Amino acid sequence: MKVSMVAYTKNILESVSFDPKLFCKELEKALKKLLPYEVEELTEWLLFYTNQKPELKECLIYIK
Repeated sequence: MKVSMVAYTKNILESVSFDPKLFCKELEKALKKLLPYEVEELTEWLLFYTNQKPELKECLIYIK
């Protein structure tokens, strides 16, 4: 079964969400590799996910 890059990215981000610096670093790397429509999908997920984890909100600067 093939996994989309967005799903893979979400999985990585969830696994490093314990460390905001690492989360930001992985997000920045992912945004360079994803296609524009994938970035939109990831952005929606990030807005939802960071509402549950406010310590990660500083990383939203990379999507704006």
